[in-house]
This record gives sequence, C-alpha cells and structure tokens, in this order.
Amino acid sequence: MINRRFFYQQICENLFPDGLSATAIEGHNALLDYWEAHHAKDDDRWLAYILATAYHETAHTLRPLRETKAVSDEQAAERLERAYQRGQLPWVRKPYWRKDADGKYWYGRGFVQLTHKSNYKKMSKYVDEDLVEDPDKALDMTVAVKIIVIGMIGGHFTGAALPSYFSKQNDDWVGARAIVNGLESANKIASYGYQYYSAISYTT
Repeated sequence: MINRRFFYQQICENLFPDGLSATAIEGHNALLDYWEAHHAKDDDRWLAYILATAYHETAHTLRPLRETKAVSDEQAAERLERAYQRGQLPWVRKPYWRKDADGKYWYGRGFVQLTHKSNYKKMSKYVDEDLVEDPDKALDMTVAVKIIVIGMIGGHFTGAALPSYFSKQNDDWVGARAIVNGLESANKIASYGYQYYSAISYTT
C-alpha cells in the first residue's frame, strides 16, 4: 500500500505549498485507490505521470473539470470560441467544442480533458459507460479515474502509451506528453512527474 502520510507530506511541500483542498485530497485518493486495486505491480513511474497529467489538466485542482473550468456546456464553448477567435489556440485545426447536430458538445472533460466524439465513443467501451449518450459522465470521479488510467496505459488517446516511455529500457518524462497532447507543456509536466514519483513510497 502506498504510504499516504508520506505522499501527502511530499506533495504539499513541493506541489501544493498553499495546502491541499478537500477536493484535491479526494481526487488523489481516488487515483491512488484505483492504482492499488488494479495496478499495484506496475511501474510507479506510470502512476507518477498519470498524477502529473491530472495535476496539469485540472489546473492543479485534482477535480474532474470541464475545459476552461466552465460550469456549463455553453460557457465552455463560449470561452473556447473566444480564445480561438483571438488566436490563442494555434494548435487547433478544427474547433471541437461547437455543438453538434444532436445538440451535444465534445470539449474536454475529466482528469485528462477527453475531447472529440470519437474519443468519447472509444473510451465508452473501456470504462463500461455510455459517454456518447451522456458526455458529462466523464466528470464523475470514478469514471474520470478509469478514463485517465486506462487511457494512458493502453494508449487510447493518441496511440502513445505509458509502457513505451517508462520501462526497463526507457525513462522519458518529457516525451511521455505525447500520450495526451504532443509536447504541449511537456517539460512542465515532467517536473510534476518527478515530484510525484519522489512522493510514492510504500508501507512496510
């Protein structure tokens, strides 16, 4: 079992200098619980990088969020559209946040900001939830945990997977960003990953 006391002491010191909110603790515990239940024998670097990704993608809250921290579909779409029109999203080729013919939005949700209908459909079968019928299920803590862990280990987001970057032969904290989003903020997320990795120890 992961030594939670040591873990929280370390991340409070290095990643949450202003203290951890109850919500952030809940998010960390949900991810650690799932890891211990399903992946305890896997590489700890995988867990560290998953936590670092969640830390980055949720603006350090460790709470499953709508993209831009919006409170509704409409607000998320409006904020993304405004940023796009201002040229603040140069990597976006086709706006993915606009309402489709069925009146649904496929902007980012969860710990890993799942986007595009095709990805919601793909992840539905892996987490055993109908994310196409109800995309907001990606905001549920239990579902969000499954999406980020299963998606990053299995390479279901971009084709890149954790085992390709962390193994006996590889230790690529920067390149691992390709699992989710190219090299966007790759160095920053790598630094978070190092901090989480140093916080992972086990009770005797």
